[in-house]
Amino acid sequence: MKYNLPKLPYAYDFLEPFIDAKTMEIHYTKHHQTYVDKLNEALEKHPELDEYEIEDLLADLNAVPEDIRTAVRNHGGGHLNHSLFWELLKKDVKISSAFSKVINKEFESFDKFKEEFTKAALSRFGSGWAWLVIHEDHLDVISTANQDSPLMEGKIPILGLDVWEHAYYLKHMSNRKAYVDGFWNVINWDKVEEIYNKEIKNKKK
Repeated sequence: MKYNLPKLPYAYDFLEPFIDAKTMEIHYTKHHQTYVDKLNEALEKHPELDEYEIEDLLADLNAVPEDIRTAVRNHGGGHLNHSLFWELLKKDVKISSAFSKVINKEFESFDKFKEEFTKAALSRFGSGWAWLVIHEDHLDVISTANQDSPLMEGKIPILGLDVWEHAYYLKHMSNRKAYVDGFWNVINWDKVEEIYNKEIKNKKK
């Protein structure tokens, strides 16, 4: 299977002032494109993997041929993580009362969830991601290194924040906290809830 850069669902300046247009453009056209190109390059060596989705490969990395396993982990993870990330960003979307109740049930309050997620984003040493995931029918906050996907741990991501410096350096320099603070203004809660409902429904089948 040959992968392609997914269409960005908005203009580069759509998330201003929280995520600047130039960072969005470079992040999408350079970094994400590189993950796609390198993933395709690796998979060309093993056409027998064409029938598998990238989600399947990342969920069972030990089944991926050893000579391309690292490339699939890094570039496949980068492609999948970013493909989700773009869909999770939108300004002026309020969390619904229904999903607020889910968050409150799992974390006691939205403020406690926000505190835990922010801590995961700020305490990740070096490059990586902070995530809200479904794990065994519950929600959990985790962080992963580099481009590792939560799928590698058997967890389903429903909200993710890229904390690689390329995601914020042009605007915030080394101030990751300012970037994380701004993120709370551009979460597409409708999409988060949609993914949550879909995955919970699938688990009940």
